[in-house]
Amino acid sequence: MSTRQVKVRSLSALLVRSGGGGSATATAVPGMAPASLAPAVVPVVPVVPVVPVVPPMPTEPPAIPALPVAAPSPAPAPATVELPAPAATPVPSLLPEPRPAIEPLFRWAPGLNWAGPGDGWSQAWAMEALGGTAAAPAPLAAAPAAQPPTPRDLELIRASLAVVEPLADRATAHFYALIFLHHPEVRSLFPAAMDVQRDRLFRALLAAARGADDPAALTAYLTRLGQGHRKYGTLTGHYGPVGECLVASLAKYCGSRWDAETELAWRRVYALISKIMIDAAEQAATSSPPWWQAEVVSHQTLGRDVAVLTVRPDQAYPYRAGQYTTLETPWWPRVWRHFSFATAPRPDGLLSFHVKALQAGWVSSALVRRAAPGDVLRLGPPAGSMVLDHTDPAPLLCLGGGTGIAPIAALVEEAAEHGTAARQVEVLYGARQSAELYQLPALRELERRHPWLAVHPVLSEESAEGALRGLLPDVAVQRGPWDGRRAYLSGPPAMVRRAAAALTRSGVRPEHVHHDLPEG
Repeated sequence: MSTRQVKVRSLSALLVRSGGGGSATATAVPGMAPASLAPAVVPVVPVVPVVPVVPPMPTEPPAIPALPVAAPSPAPAPATVELPAPAATPVPSLLPEPRPAIEPLFRWAPGLNWAGPGDGWSQAWAMEALGGTAAAPAPLAAAPAAQPPTPRDLELIRASLAVVEPLADRATAHFYALIFLHHPEVRSLFPAAMDVQRDRLFRALLAAARGADDPAALTAYLTRLGQGHRKYGTLTGHYGPVGECLVASLAKYCGSRWDAETELAWRRVYALISKIMIDAAEQAATSSPPWWQAEVVSHQTLGRDVAVLTVRPDQAYPYRAGQYTTLETPWWPRVWRHFSFATAPRPDGLLSFHVKALQAGWVSSALVRRAAPGDVLRLGPPAGSMVLDHTDPAPLLCLGGGTGIAPIAALVEEAAEHGTAARQVEVLYGARQSAELYQLPALRELERRHPWLAVHPVLSEESAEGALRGLLPDVAVQRGPWDGRRAYLSGPPAMVRRAAAALTRSGVRPEHVHHDLPEG
C-alpha cells in the first residue's frame, strides 16, 4: 500500500462500510461541532500516481507499468509516515474476485468507480487514509446542535432561506467547491460533468430544512432520500463534512442575516436531517443492496427515438407496478436517471423500460442508440407511491403521455392479474401523432380480453380515426366529471402538473390524484 498524505480534520473521520453493499458504520454525531474547515496536513513523501493504460472495453485489468518517481527537490524531504494496517477489519484484497454471473464493466478501474464506492479499491484507500482506525461515536446529546430544532430555529431558517434562495446558484457552486477542496476523497461519488446534477444535493438539503416544521412529511421525504443515496456510495461518515460545507456556504451568502443563533438553528436542523437519512439507509441495508447489476437481454427500437429495453437483474428485484427506479449506464458513470417499470412483476424476474431519447439526454440517448444485449447496467432501489390499492373498488382513470404510458400499462396488467370485474378502468393515452402510439396495440389486446377496460388514444397534432383530438389534460376534463375516481398520471412533468390541477376541478379529490414526479 503506497504512502499518502493524511489529513487530520476537525470534522468527523470518514468511516468505511464493510463490503460492497453493507450498511454504513456508525460515526460521530451528525450534529456538527463548529470547527474550521481548513485541514492540517501531515507531510509525507510525494508519490507519482500510477496511471493504467486503458484498452478499448477490457474485462480484465491490463498490465500497469510503474512510472519513475520524480527526483526530489533541493528542499528538505518531508518525513515518511507509514500507515498501519487495520487490526480488526483487514483491507480487502485488490486481486480480481471470482467472476459473478453478470460481471460489471471496468470493475478494476477505480477512476470509473463502476463497481461503486463500496468496492475494494475505495475501501482500501479509505482505510489507508484513516490508518485503519475510526473515531468512536459520540452520544447524540453531547453537542448543542443535537437538540431538536425549536420554533425560533424554524423562523431563523426561513429568514435565511429567503436571503439565500435568490443566490442559490452561487451558493451551490461555493458549497461544492468547499467539499471538493477540503474532502477530495468524495469527488468520486459525483459524475465527471457536474452541470446537470450539481445543485441536487444542495437543493435537497434546503428543501428538507424548509419542511422541518412538518415532521411526518419531512421524515417520509428524507427516508426516501437516505435510501436512494446508498446507490451513490454515501456513507455515514460523509454527512458531517457535507453539513460543515453547507453551513459555511450559507454563512457566506446570508451576509448580515447570519449570526451565532442562525448557525445553531441550521446545525440543529441538519442534525435532524442527517439522522433520519442515516437511519433510513441503515434500515434499508438490512434487506437490500444499494444497487443491482442488470444485463440487457432485449433491445427493441420503436421508431427513431423510442426503445423498449428488457434487463435481467443479478438478484431478485422486488417492486410494484407503477413504481420507478434510477438507472446508470457504463457510458456515463455516476449519472443516474429515473425510468418507470413498463410491466407488472413477472415470474421470470425480467424488467422492462420504455425509453425516449431526449435532446441532450445523456442516459436516455445512450440507452436508445447505444445499448445492446449483453451490456450491463446498474439499477437503484425501486421508488414511488403510484401503486394500486386492491382493497379499494373505486373506478380508475389513467392518463399516460408519451413513454409515460409505461407505468400505466404496468398498472393495467396488475389490475388484470388481481381481477377487477367490478372496477372500471379508463385509460387516456396521449401523443402528438398516431405513429407515436407505440403501446396502443398491446393496450387494445388487453381491452379486447377485459370488458372492464376502455382505452382512448389522444392526439395533439393530427386527426386520426378512433382517436380523440386535443391536449391530454384538456381531453380528460372534457370527458368528465370524474367524481369518485382514483386518478393515475404519468408523462412529462408539465403535463402531469396540468392534468392534476384539471382533474381536481373535474371532481377528483386531491388525495386521490396519484403521480410520481421523481425527487432528487
